[in-house]
Amino acid sequence: MHSAWYDRWSKKRYIIAGGGAPETEVSLKLKEHSQTVTGMDAYCMKAFAEALEVIPYTLAENAGMKPIDIVTELRARHADGEKGAGINVKKSKVTDMYGIDVLQPLLVSTSAISLATETVCMILKVDDLIVVA
Repeated sequence: MHSAWYDRWSKKRYIIAGGGAPETEVSLKLKEHSQTVTGMDAYCMKAFAEALEVIPYTLAENAGMKPIDIVTELRARHADGEKGAGINVKKSKVTDMYGIDVLQPLLVSTSAISLATETVCMILKVDDLIVVA
């Protein structure tokens, strides 16, 4: 059975770690990059990076964990180079998602981030807050 989902999935067959790992890694890298630029670009990058951290925070919160502690540990593990570190909701701790086979299609994360970004850009354009290129 072919569907639109299958067609999109078959073009981007990449699997990444789950458990908030990709969002944490992108947030970390974006914060690092924001240090190299100035002005409105730096501010927007930092805000975008902070917004990405809402995903693992919400995952931890919904799993009944202490989200501040978990996200802090998650950030530290990613800063130490553990790119697959994510939230293990079964054991209520941060673990290597690749090691326990908690994986997701790359398309899930890229689609969610793209749609959220487009929505924010439309809101900013409507409110004339920032000229979005």
